Amino acid sequence: MTNKKPFDFWIFATVLVLLCLGTIMVFSSSAAYAYNTFHGDTYLFLRKQLQSAPIGLVAMIVVMNIDYRKLGKWSSILVVVSMVLLLMARIPGIGRETKGAWRWIYIGPINFQPSEIAKLAVILFFSYSLSKRKDQLKYFYKGLLPYLMIIGVYVALLMFEKHLSGTIVIASVACVILFCAGARIKHFILMSIPAILGVVAAIIYEPYRLDRVRAFLDPWKYKQDEGWQIVQSLLAIGSGGLFGRGLGKSLQKFLYIPEPHNDFIFSVMAEELGYIGVFTVLLLFLIFIWRGIKIAMNAPDAFGSFIAIGITTLIAIQVIINVAVVTSSMPATGMPLPFFSYGGTSLVFLMCGMGVLLNISRYANYERI
Repeated sequence: MTNKKPFDFWIFATVLVLLCLGTIMVFSSSAAYAYNTFHGDTYLFLRKQLQSAPIGLVAMIVVMNIDYRKLGKWSSILVVVSMVLLLMARIPGIGRETKGAWRWIYIGPINFQPSEIAKLAVILFFSYSLSKRKDQLKYFYKGLLPYLMIIGVYVALLMFEKHLSGTIVIASVACVILFCAGARIKHFILMSIPAILGVVAAIIYEPYRLDRVRAFLDPWKYKQDEGWQIVQSLLAIGSGGLFGRGLGKSLQKFLYIPEPHNDFIFSVMAEELGYIGVFTVLLLFLIFIWRGIKIAMNAPDAFGSFIAIGITTLIAIQVIINVAVVTSSMPATGMPLPFFSYGGTSLVFLMCGMGVLLNISRYANYERI
């Protein structure tokens, strides 16, 4: 292992800028909703986000200084813990149902989504295990199948919570790591058949998902019910124009877009900051992805390389799906926009992931410019 080098400044600076912009947009998008829903408390979501952001920043800095190689031996335990937590989210009294889904665990004043822990657990475990036995992946039964079974367990637990978006993210990230570790393309082609059938079955099984598909195909036809969110999102994006209405001046956030500080925060940002604003934000995400891939390609070992590509893929998939949903390029699903969508504990876990990536960059051999 080479000596420590400076951390990747581009990643660090990009994360800080995204974090600051995200906090500003959480306040701008949530103020009207908070005032109307929580008895005039306009600053409710801003206060909570400002409590979580410094914790996440400290967590990132602490993790950034912990040798990532030490995380490998804890990855198996983290997988088991994450699976147990996913089960606990379905237990009344511990988990809580919100809009028909059981995604949250409430322990006293603390509440969090165990799927956020599961994302990091899958990345760390797959990266550590595959770095030890990646040569076995050319065989389906003794190489690839055990990992597919682990993915299957996570899919079952997440679908039990009715958490389709979490299922898509975790399964996609795991598959990307498997592919980068050397899994054969023909195996992925064979896997795609049951995967597609499973997604179709999940949509048909839950009527609300079928409604979302219908709304995606013709949102204006269902603009008073299933298509309401998408129509309001498109109106917000379209009315932003090139330069936007101005920060804080969105109209669609005034109770037209449901909970605009969450999954549809991109729409409010497009309305207020315009094409120039959202282009800048997407450019920042592209810079992050570019540097993440660079770190993965130059990591000193396979473990670090797989972790880096896993974390980079995690951000990329969430950004792509979130933007696709709010622009009606795919059926609606509850996908947060990293660093922007409101969520305290999810932000803290996300920043921990950034710390791991920055730590790997300290050992990677590449130009820091």
